[in-house]
Amino acid sequence: MAFSELLDLVGGLGRFQVLQTVALMVSIMWLSTQNMLENFSAAVPSHRCWAPLLDNSTAQAGIPGELSPEALLAVSIPPGPNQRPHQCRRFRQPQWQLLDPNATASSWSEADTEPCVDGWVYDRSTFTSTIVMKWDLVCDSHALKPMAQSIYLAGILVGAAACGPASDRWLAESARWLLTTGRLDQGLQELRRVAAINRKRAVWDSLTPEVLFSAMREELRVGQAPASLGTLLRIPSLRLRTCISTLCWFTFGFTFFGLALDLQALGSNIFLLQTLIGVVDIPAKTGTFLLLTHLGRRPTQATSMLLAGLCILANTLVPQEMGALRSALAVLGLGGVGAAFTCMTIYSSELFPTVLRMTAVGLGQMAARGGAILGPLVRLLDVHGTWLPLLVYGMVPVLSGLATLLLPETQNLPLPDTIQDVQNQAVKAATHGTLENSILKSTRF
Repeated sequence: MAFSELLDLVGGLGRFQVLQTVALMVSIMWLSTQNMLENFSAAVPSHRCWAPLLDNSTAQAGIPGELSPEALLAVSIPPGPNQRPHQCRRFRQPQWQLLDPNATASSWSEADTEPCVDGWVYDRSTFTSTIVMKWDLVCDSHALKPMAQSIYLAGILVGAAACGPASDRWLAESARWLLTTGRLDQGLQELRRVAAINRKRAVWDSLTPEVLFSAMREELRVGQAPASLGTLLRIPSLRLRTCISTLCWFTFGFTFFGLALDLQALGSNIFLLQTLIGVVDIPAKTGTFLLLTHLGRRPTQATSMLLAGLCILANTLVPQEMGALRSALAVLGLGGVGAAFTCMTIYSSELFPTVLRMTAVGLGQMAARGGAILGPLVRLLDVHGTWLPLLVYGMVPVLSGLATLLLPETQNLPLPDTIQDVQNQAVKAATHGTLENSILKSTRF
């Protein structure tokens, strides 16, 4: 009798598993809401320098004649790179010569301008107040916004490490892990608890230490061998899995939070874009489960990563004026990242033995948090070109998707309980590959 049989005995899918899932979903739902909040609380509205002729009634009263707001804007604010009013500079003195219909760009020089020494005026038609307006996180201070996001995500990493032990108190410890690490009494207690919640009282008496020890003798013998983080890197069959799995986790955090926390760069209507991302995420994750069943883990992981990367890279070629196409590609790209995360959660759990599974998954989640911290900072590259951050965000998923092809397929394979199980799987895969090559060579002759 293996652990899977013990789990079926106490109820493999019942009230206990449903309650555990609901407890996790409630907390994750609130976390996701908080993560996406900065798209609105830190939105950057259109803005320009404060100018006396535009914003000071006393200065306006001294203007001879009647001038329209557009004319006052033209003599107070120089045009920016997109020929709209510059967001970060103003004229030192009103440039009245620009009112001449024959005036050209040579009618003024950069020396006639200065930074926004008196602050900014913001367009409050969409957002009445954001932290960007409150603290003037624009122009020379625009880098403070992605830095603040990275600090927030770093706080999540610290909080996960500090509050992780507390979570062990809305949730039960893994009975499989307890048994394979030799903690028979605790494992027995958890299995009995599962049986009680799943209303399997009839099996209560049959769950004894003797039964557990007899059924899992081999797993206990091998599982009690020392296993640590170093084991993941010391054993060749685990080293490759660890490196690629960690890369995939990093890619998710890096790409998702880098893009999802700056929806304004992907489309003009962030309310619609946020809604579309949420709507697309549901079928993306549902479809992922179907693909995992019929296509397999490795192809699904690689395809979702490649799809996300290619959609993001395609956006580097789309002009800013084609907002609808840019938004569509952004939604597809983030949908691919979400699908990759769903696949990765399942796939990474199947790649590692029970004695190291939580260590490997924990390492991957730390890599995801590290990627999330770095993701917003990549947006600082936009001073060299608006396409450069998207190029970085797109290349990382593409490389991760290609690297995934080096991992073994785990579909329909039993979960490995020990390191020896993983090594046996690697030997079988190598033997199978050698046999296939031999058959192919023989058929050629």
